[in-house]
Amino acid sequence: MKVILVLVLMVALTVTAAFAQVKPCEELKAEIEAKLKAKGVEGYTLEIIPADQVKDQTIVGSCEGGTKKISYSRDKGK
Repeated sequence: MKVILVLVLMVALTVTAAFAQVKPCEELKAEIEAKLKAKGVEGYTLEIIPADQVKDQTIVGSCEGGTKKISYSRDKGK
């Protein structure tokens, strides 16, 4: 019984660690840019900002363990 409990706990910790991986902001920003480009979106800006400086921006991603956010804005005149 103890062996099964230990195995279940080890699997749970492994799964939790896999979901809690920290993604670098530049990598996530590049992924978002690729998705927007694939959809034909033009005239926008993606900006990496500290999480504590988020105000009224449209947030499209969170990176580096939630310490930074990626904001999306349309370029003026587009």
